[in-house]
Amino acid sequence: MRQPAFIDKTLFDGLAAKAASNPRGRQHHNFHDMEEPCHRMAVGLQTHTYIPPHRHLSADKAEALIVLKGRLGLLIFDEQGAVTDTRVLQAGGDCLGVDVPPGTYHGLVVLEEDSILFECKAGPYRPVSDGEMAAWAPREGEDGMPEYLAWMRAQFD
Repeated sequence: MRQPAFIDKTLFDGLAAKAASNPRGRQHHNFHDMEEPCHRMAVGLQTHTYIPPHRHLSADKAEALIVLKGRLGLLIFDEQGAVTDTRVLQAGGDCLGVDVPPGTYHGLVVLEEDSILFECKAGPYRPVSDGEMAAWAPREGEDGMPEYLAWMRAQFD
């Protein structure tokens, strides 16, 4: 039997350090086993990470995101890549998080080092497929990615 897993400063500090040393600038800590129907994780994030616009097409893949520490910028896009909404998600702020419905293009930028996000969505884990990645945005590591990330970040200046 699994023991209680606490969402505390020790977890935050460890995730921030692992995210800082990860070239991708992020680190997950799963509270679930992969076969569980509900996936729950804390994610340590650094400002250089790139979370490209994407969507989850399965009807059961709504995604709840809550900022536990730090500050993130959320962008909501239409099918052509135009921004339809932005919101600053901030621990202790006016808006702590979002519940993103299936089929909604969204992306995040990290606005404060050592940010921590709590994410919950239906399992099992499936990587985001080509049809779920925004065709109008570069993928991680592709040409144009640094410029696109800078553009995403500029939406919150």
